[in-house]
Amino acid sequence: MAKYFDVHPQTPQARTIGTVVDSLRSGALIAYPTDSCFALGCRLGNQEGIERIRSIRRLDDRHHFTLMCENFAQLGQFVHIDNDVFRAVKAATPGSYTFILPATKEVPRRLMHPKKKTVGVRIPDHAVTRALLAELGEPLVSSTLLLPGEDEPMTQGWEIKERLDHVVDAVIDSGDCGTEPTTVVDFSGDVVEIVRRGAGDVTRFE
Repeated sequence: MAKYFDVHPQTPQARTIGTVVDSLRSGALIAYPTDSCFALGCRLGNQEGIERIRSIRRLDDRHHFTLMCENFAQLGQFVHIDNDVFRAVKAATPGSYTFILPATKEVPRRLMHPKKKTVGVRIPDHAVTRALLAELGEPLVSSTLLLPGEDEPMTQGWEIKERLDHVVDAVIDSGDCGTEPTTVVDFSGDVVEIVRRGAGDVTRFE
């Protein structure tokens, strides 16, 4: 059964955040709120957790996982980013955007797109997510909590606990966090491509 944590949305309780991060370090898969919608997340080196995300969402090997990063210093360890792209990404973060960029050797091969060798990265604007990342000290491998055959992500922590009780290890609930996934912008090619129009304003990339 999944543990359920009720966390304040603006000032998350340090003890609770510490407990969740301890479980992540022990191999847990969590459902947690972001500034766009709920996500599934685990540590970068947690191969079993990554496969569990694939199983829950029925994802193939072409799916771009997202590395949820605390800040630019962390983001820069995992993707190659030139000056022009850096300025564009910097202006849009923190926020509801995922950026697809060429991965560095720090990213496990199984997380990269098999042909493009790219990965998704983002810096969220959500107090609970940022507290988790600060305490963990590394990115969370994440994917939107959108179940197969459904059009919108779940928005209620109690519902996630009820439906995913036996497939995740913890649910962090800080109230509603929306149903619209991030806007996804691909900077890996010669032309900027808006892969998905979501919660973030796309006009700055058009």
